[in-house]
Amino acid sequence: MAETRKYCNNKYKASPFRGRYGGGHMAIIKTLKGMPAPRFGKHCYFSEGAVIVGDVEMGDDCTVWFNAVIRGDVHFVKIGNRTNVQDNSCIHTLNGKAPCILGDDVTIGHCVTLHGCEVKDGALVGMGATVLDHAVVGKGAIVAAGALVLSNTQIGDGELWGGVPAKFIKKVDPEQAQALNKTYARHYIEYSDWFREADSDPKNTQTVTTSEDYKH
Repeated sequence: MAETRKYCNNKYKASPFRGRYGGGHMAIIKTLKGMPAPRFGKHCYFSEGAVIVGDVEMGDDCTVWFNAVIRGDVHFVKIGNRTNVQDNSCIHTLNGKAPCILGDDVTIGHCVTLHGCEVKDGALVGMGATVLDHAVVGKGAIVAAGALVLSNTQIGDGELWGGVPAKFIKKVDPEQAQALNKTYARHYIEYSDWFREADSDPKNTQTVTTSEDYKH
């Protein structure tokens, strides 16, 4: 059986799957030929099912949650400190033309798609939103849930945008917005510590196919 990789303290550590009990993280971290391997800062957390591929650089205290995918296969992805990428989100790039860059204290909600764009410090992209190539989301800005931010859109600092396609809704105080979004970012660091504690005991994670298989 192929082994998975467990990330800890800036090194990859083999963590073979052990039957019923998952034994901790089961994220996939993949290096591609001819490009830099993924690089991480301190205290990053990767949930089961997360996939990180290729030229991806991540700062300290970042979290990548269940089934999120970060693909640095055709351009680089750079992520700052304390940024969270929530469940089922996808971060990808435009082949040779547009990397994906996320600043510090960024929150990427559930089921978000970011493609070849930039999201600056303290910004929040709401659940189910899509941000396309060469778009820029400014500092402390908010992209509403379900919004479609078209290519080359420039969202200013502290602006709220929403809709399909996304349009300017109102200006919010950039400092207030950044403070609020930093709170979300800190919450996700706290959540990751809860999961780290659970992962410290392999029996807390079970792999089952039926409810009858689950033992408690």
